[in-house]
Amino acid sequence: MYSLERPVQGQSSCPKDRLGRKRRTVVSSLTEDEELTEILKSYCSNKVTTTKYSFLSFIPKNLFEQLHRFANIYFIFLAALNFVPVVNAFQPEISIIPILLVLAVTAVKDLWEDYRKHKSDKFINGLVCEIYSRKRQMYVDQRWQDVHVGDFVRLSCNEIIPADMLLLYSSDPHGVCYIETANLDGETNLKQRQVVRDLPRQVCENFHSRIECENPNNDLSRFRGFIKARVGLHNNNLLLRSCTIRNTETVIGIVVYAGHETKAMKNNNGPRYKRSKLERRLNVDVLWSVVLLVIMCLTAAIGHGLWLRNLKDNSFLIPDTTSPALSGFYLFWTMIIVLQVLIPISLYVSIEIVKLCQIFFIQNDVDFYNEYMDSRIQCRALNITEDLGQIQYVFSDKTGTLTENKMVFRRCTIAGVEYPHEENARRLEVYKEDEALGCSHTLKSRASAKSLSCKSLSCNRSSVSLHTLTGHSEGEESPSPTLPQHSAFSSPMEKDIVPDPFLVQKLNCLSSPLFLLRDASMELTYIVDFFMALAICNTVVVSSPNQPRHVRFGLPRFSTLSPPHTTESPRSFTRRLFSRGKAASFTPSPSPTPTKLGTEPDGEPNLEDKMLHLNPGAWSGLENSNGGEGPPSEPGADELIYEAESPDEAALVHAARAYRCTLQGRSLERLLVELPGMGSLAVRLLHILPFDSTRKRMSVVVRHPLTNQVVVYTKGADSVIMDLAESPKGAEQSDGRQGHIREQTQKHLDNYAREGLRTLCIAKKVLEEEEYEIWLKRHAFAETSIENREELLLESAQRLETNLTLLGATGIEDRLQEEVPETIEALQRAGVKVWVLTGDKQETAINIACACKLLRTTDQLLTANCDSKEACKALLLELRAEVERGEAAEGTSGFTLVVDGRTLDFALQEDLKGDFLELSRRCRAVVCCRSTPLQKSHVVQLVRDQLRVMTLAIGDGANDVSMIQVADVGIGISGQEGMQAVMSSDFAISRFKHLRKLLLVHGHWCYTRLANMILYFFYKNVMYVNLLFWYQFFCGFSGSVMTNSWVLIFFNLLFTSAPPLLYGILDKDVSADTLIKLPELYKSGQNSKAYLPSTFWLTMLDALYQSLVCFFIPYFAYAGSDADMLSFGSPINASALLIILLHQVIESRTLTWLHVLVLVGSALFYFSFTLVFSVVCVTCSPPTNPLGVDKLQMSQPLFYGVCALTTVLALLPRYTHQHKARGLIINVEDLDIKIPDFILPKELKECRAATGSVATIERKGYVLLGAKKEVKAGSFTHQFVL
Repeated sequence: MYSLERPVQGQSSCPKDRLGRKRRTVVSSLTEDEELTEILKSYCSNKVTTTKYSFLSFIPKNLFEQLHRFANIYFIFLAALNFVPVVNAFQPEISIIPILLVLAVTAVKDLWEDYRKHKSDKFINGLVCEIYSRKRQMYVDQRWQDVHVGDFVRLSCNEIIPADMLLLYSSDPHGVCYIETANLDGETNLKQRQVVRDLPRQVCENFHSRIECENPNNDLSRFRGFIKARVGLHNNNLLLRSCTIRNTETVIGIVVYAGHETKAMKNNNGPRYKRSKLERRLNVDVLWSVVLLVIMCLTAAIGHGLWLRNLKDNSFLIPDTTSPALSGFYLFWTMIIVLQVLIPISLYVSIEIVKLCQIFFIQNDVDFYNEYMDSRIQCRALNITEDLGQIQYVFSDKTGTLTENKMVFRRCTIAGVEYPHEENARRLEVYKEDEALGCSHTLKSRASAKSLSCKSLSCNRSSVSLHTLTGHSEGEESPSPTLPQHSAFSSPMEKDIVPDPFLVQKLNCLSSPLFLLRDASMELTYIVDFFMALAICNTVVVSSPNQPRHVRFGLPRFSTLSPPHTTESPRSFTRRLFSRGKAASFTPSPSPTPTKLGTEPDGEPNLEDKMLHLNPGAWSGLENSNGGEGPPSEPGADELIYEAESPDEAALVHAARAYRCTLQGRSLERLLVELPGMGSLAVRLLHILPFDSTRKRMSVVVRHPLTNQVVVYTKGADSVIMDLAESPKGAEQSDGRQGHIREQTQKHLDNYAREGLRTLCIAKKVLEEEEYEIWLKRHAFAETSIENREELLLESAQRLETNLTLLGATGIEDRLQEEVPETIEALQRAGVKVWVLTGDKQETAINIACACKLLRTTDQLLTANCDSKEACKALLLELRAEVERGEAAEGTSGFTLVVDGRTLDFALQEDLKGDFLELSRRCRAVVCCRSTPLQKSHVVQLVRDQLRVMTLAIGDGANDVSMIQVADVGIGISGQEGMQAVMSSDFAISRFKHLRKLLLVHGHWCYTRLANMILYFFYKNVMYVNLLFWYQFFCGFSGSVMTNSWVLIFFNLLFTSAPPLLYGILDKDVSADTLIKLPELYKSGQNSKAYLPSTFWLTMLDALYQSLVCFFIPYFAYAGSDADMLSFGSPINASALLIILLHQVIESRTLTWLHVLVLVGSALFYFSFTLVFSVVCVTCSPPTNPLGVDKLQMSQPLFYGVCALTTVLALLPRYTHQHKARGLIINVEDLDIKIPDFILPKELKECRAATGSVATIERKGYVLLGAKKEVKAGSFTHQFVL
């Protein structure tokens, strides 16, 4: 985990810590007020330290952390106990070797990880920025670590923000600054920030106002405070650390949060640590091992006491007055020391090493590499890899997870008239995106930076992902600033929209004189307003590809407009067209007079001219290639790039542009929009009411450029807008017209949802001046409020967004990702239940469920839509009864439950959740639509806790974070919606299809490898400890051992430690291809077949049997001989080593040259050590003398005969069992596959899966027969369908 260690200057993180303040006070660091200077000094400096340790604290702190493990405390206690003379078993110095070795290995690993963090911190703290110096009265270069709260920081374009700063100055004349937050949340689109409101454009060094703001927190979307005379501060005024300045030449800000108090650092939690299910099971078995150890030691203690009491001739004992009972008590502790290896001391370290290697193999699997994004899988949680092999429930988001999240405008309805866009639909059907990616190198270039940023989140685990920003300095050439650069949500598929010809024809009427004679101008008003809303109701930033991204792109310069071929001025015509109440009563003007751009017919300068006057240099950038002649919408408009915050927003702007309703530029107070037949219009932007999950809509308030009226344009979810849409006041026959529009629009929305399209409704509202002034006063109060600002702004927005005039709706297509149906089908075959939790409409969710094969044609669909709690309870009981009847009847394939958000609210209540859970548990799949982020997390938590199953949640957006964090395994998709889900996840992938291999292959391998390795560790420790225990029956339970203490300590620690590691890292019980073809094999992990309590105890019994054989065969072989204690122990140790190593060979499904090298090397290491030890050691193991013992034994044939016989007899039952277990062979399409015995029951029942091939199974020694035909052989032949 990341440490929040502070430098000396920043031991107290905020004034509240030291001065007891509830708010943060920030003033200029140039102040001469001593009290304020003390306040500034109490804040954290900008130096970041993500390391755990310092040079002096490493040893004590690392030891303290390692002592949190019970096993380490246990072995330290035993090492200390061995220093007590009355109970010591062998040399005290030897007893401390195992624990010292384990602690040292862990310490080296921790030190290496911490050193990597230290290097990253040093690099980041050494970055340079410009700080205003009081002494030199100018801006000077300073390192980031020397920045403090209250300092003035000046940044240029493309520079990284070193600390959280309040924006005081921008070179943009409108006080706007653009930032890119890719290093913070992964989003590459530009975001707009603005200078503090009402702040004069003065030299920032003269800024002496006092800033009061909230204390440091991790909320990236909120910032509250005030300055001077209660001027409100909000999130748009704050520049966050690690973001990059774009499109702005110079900005100056004052630091309000620095170092570990910045929002970026507050959100930096480093890698996630969870306890896996296997680890919890391991802890239980360790406790059983402790119980077994206590039983063995009690047996020895009691036996020793009885032996002393019954001993008649004790002349060979040293005279001692200790009673037998007290001697038995002492012996109990002696036996604890002797048998200490029963608790696997090296197991925990081995598990950590194996998991790190598993993560390495997962991260380097080329199948997880996304070439388009230049990204690979990220493993952010380091210790739950085995949980991937035990998942029982998968909870998935829809948009961006199952789908591409590439929103393509598909069709629309305006004023109750549906425009199907058939040509556009045909284009999407035959569209091949790989042929359309003409700038693949550019895409990869930009994606590379993004993927590096992602990688730094998981691997570097540094304070901020800044290696992305300097990646070009490490050997890569920086891209030319003149090359076109890819922006989010702007692939050719998303931009190249084919307009509907009927809608184009109606829009062309704006420049047709014949249209003025028709009685259909109200419909045209709706159409133009509809596309006006699509173009301006957003936060899209406009930029140009033929200019560097860092150059500020302003509003385009107007060229001379060709007068439209109308009988009057287009402005005069459209002004009256948009006049309220007179839309259907136009007459042609008798004297057509084309007007010159920049003036109205009355000679007064228009809004565009005023805008040019305000910013004469900002209109360049969209000149036509023909020198400015002709309509500006043709070549110049094609050069625009839209930087949108969401794919939906980009799709609507591109759709409007396809109809020549083009957003050409944006400033803080103005929008430039081009409409067909009207040219470019400057629209005064009054307010933006951003989207939030409560309102489910966004609005813009503008001054209409033609009517000069205040107009509210709103877009949002149809469930919300349809309720807010009412008849406008004062319009004749509006009730019937609006009622007809709502009715037709609702029909079209239902059709869109059935086709799987995402729907948005568009509406408007015209405000009277008095009405607007009243609302404006209340809204201004809400904006400047410090307390409850969010609630007041929400109320203000809701107060405005009423009595809307419904204009129409859009249908946006979000295509399924590739291989999603195959992935879901494979997961369901693997026994994993898949739930889809989405905020979309019910019809859309059902359509997507059918498309991705979550809902099969043979399934019975159950829908739950209720308006009350009582109705919900009755419906749940009714549906449950229906499911029970279906289960009792034959031929029912399954049920799929669809629940809407309102019903889900009722179902999650305490008295109904049991019924809901029982119903959903019986269904094959569940789809929750219109669900909120909180509902998603509650559903996951309910299933996880009540059913006690392993859950996995997967999503790609911020709304999925809560369920990702609640699930046992959280997976984020690094897609179109930033990195919030990735940063909260345990694993991050780029496509949903990767989930198939991640679970079915790597999950299965990780679980089986680790489970088998843990069982093997228990086996080898119990087997060897029992040898020492059996010897106690022949030495009066004295605690003596038949081997020297060095071999005893090193046997499990060194001689047999490497093979299990290789076993846990490389063993493959089934190949990857087989696991993909037979997802049913995954069920073994779900049921914990590899590590059941029965498996553990069977392993213990096998170890008990092998220890009996390994002890008593040498015992009877050397009975009656003159072999001493060490001579008797030598063949026992050698046989035990061979048995343990060959036992692993039998258990392993994979044997490579590396396995052979390690196994043979371990055996050679043991024999070399014992030989050298017996030759050179004279007083190494007092009171015994091992000199020459092993050398003599290894020179005698009896030694090898005993070892061979013992090894064969000990391993015979295990070999026989494994041979029978592997006798089950399945032939799938002529591919021989070996499958463990637990996959099929003993009766060989039919296994019906999905490939359709017929295979023949032969068990119990029968020969495998050919596939796809039945041949009689032996006693039986069994056929089944795969």
